[in-house]
Amino acid sequence: MAVPINPTDEPRLYQQTLLQDGLSDLLENSNLVDCVLKIKGKEFPCHRLVLCACSAYFRGIFLSDLDESKKKEVVLEDVEPGVMGLVLKYLYTSNINVTEQNVQDIFAVANMFQIPSVFTVCVSFLQKRLSFSNCLAIFRLGLMLDCPRLAVSARNYACERFQFISRDLDFLQLGPSELAAILASDALNVETEEMVFESLMKWVAHDAENREKEIPRLLDCVRLRLVSEDYLRDTVEKHKLISSSSSQEVEEMLQMVKDARGGKLPDLKAIKSKAGGADADEASGEEGEEQEEEVLLPGILNDNLRYGMFLRDLMFLVSDTGVMAYDPAGNDCYVASLSTQIPKNHASLVTKENQIFVAGGLFVDELNKEDPLSSYFLQYDPANADWIGMPPIPSPRFLFGMAEAANCIFVVGGKALKDQDQTLDSVMVYDRQTLKWSECEPTPYPVYGHATVSHDDLIYVIGGKEDSKKCLSTMCAYNAKTLEWQDLAPMKCARSLFGATVHGDKIYVAAGVTDTGLTNTVEVYDIADDHEELVPKEMNDIWRFNEDGKWLGILRNMQYATGATILGVRLNTLRLTKM
Repeated sequence: MAVPINPTDEPRLYQQTLLQDGLSDLLENSNLVDCVLKIKGKEFPCHRLVLCACSAYFRGIFLSDLDESKKKEVVLEDVEPGVMGLVLKYLYTSNINVTEQNVQDIFAVANMFQIPSVFTVCVSFLQKRLSFSNCLAIFRLGLMLDCPRLAVSARNYACERFQFISRDLDFLQLGPSELAAILASDALNVETEEMVFESLMKWVAHDAENREKEIPRLLDCVRLRLVSEDYLRDTVEKHKLISSSSSQEVEEMLQMVKDARGGKLPDLKAIKSKAGGADADEASGEEGEEQEEEVLLPGILNDNLRYGMFLRDLMFLVSDTGVMAYDPAGNDCYVASLSTQIPKNHASLVTKENQIFVAGGLFVDELNKEDPLSSYFLQYDPANADWIGMPPIPSPRFLFGMAEAANCIFVVGGKALKDQDQTLDSVMVYDRQTLKWSECEPTPYPVYGHATVSHDDLIYVIGGKEDSKKCLSTMCAYNAKTLEWQDLAPMKCARSLFGATVHGDKIYVAAGVTDTGLTNTVEVYDIADDHEELVPKEMNDIWRFNEDGKWLGILRNMQYATGATILGVRLNTLRLTKM
């Protein structure tokens, strides 16, 4: 829906449109043209007035007393004719075709000729396309072109995703100043300061011969007061790049950290400086006014927590009406996302790296007449509290199981979305490195409504229903390393549509549907084939099973809980809205 125009802005918009259309018409018909830009043999007729109005560079040329200001032809070097043609078209029409292939060239021309409007268009384009693969390159581009808005946006994007960005080759190719700008940020999304130190050492080791001299300056970006005493003594001081450093400054910095832990902070005196500096004094002929400057503690003594250190263990409830996060420790509820694009009958998964995925579900796109049934595959983006579209499942299905092993996501069994009478035994595999789907060995039998969990690269398929709609008590496991299925001891109670989780090397299954109705029974499968059955009194809302074998009701009537899948995740609550 179009945004309504403020009545007070209407005259201005009309005049801008009229002026823009008039200038474009003058150029198209070569009327009043008083300037020609010559670039590598190609000529661009234009108007001095337009160039002066849009570019400080051309304003400086045409309004100066130099001979060039009187010439009709202006020769430009170090610019491609095609790129300059795009920029000139924008100045006359407000239309420009910015793509990932030409954005850096347009950006460079806008910077060279000081055209802020084109510069802003390029910045907005790059900000909207920040990703894991390009954020560091865009960060460096922002620094190179002296564009704080772009550099800060890209740096913050990288800081939010630091645990993944720090593994990338682009991270190891950062310059010392670029790396310092990231490591010193409060917005760094790390749970422990140890991760920052290890990333720095990894960067230095990538080119130790040339980078060892940067250790003192970059070590100041690591907040060593936040690491444990054992880690400081056994890992930091004994690290080969630290212990082998001949820098006296490194030893003094580590001693400073030890003293600060003992309550002794360094003696810092305020430094007096002359306001305006030497150049200002010479220009004015007067002595600058002295003023005190505040001196901060060295960065290595900074004990402010990073953004990622506010992570909490939460219960993540995903439903078609939104996503809610519950903090059992603080008994607080948060809104994690208000998106309603999650279909019913989906499956959800949290990986070892705390990445959250949702797949499948019964979704009907009424606008797509040819292929109305689709199977989503989404990843949760905590930074924006929204879902990111991933490559869809090649074989659309619902009532399937999902698990993680060997850095892959497995979609197991289920009902075919297009032929809902067909029960599937196929297993789709999503490789998180190549971002592609493939298929592996099918399950020993077709199954749907089952539970799927993983432990030590073994994927367990438990219970569910077969083609006859009869509940199963069977359990089998797939070894992601040997690529083989094996049968395991069955459950005591055949069931489907139940909950299952792994805790303490045991698999817990709870409640569900049996051939005779609902059940509230809970069974435990021990990896060493030790079984026992637990029977809680109730299984409504949220309950916790204590170590003494008793069930305790925690929270009732939780919003968004109906029909939700539940995950145990670690999320930062600073940006979540408390309910």
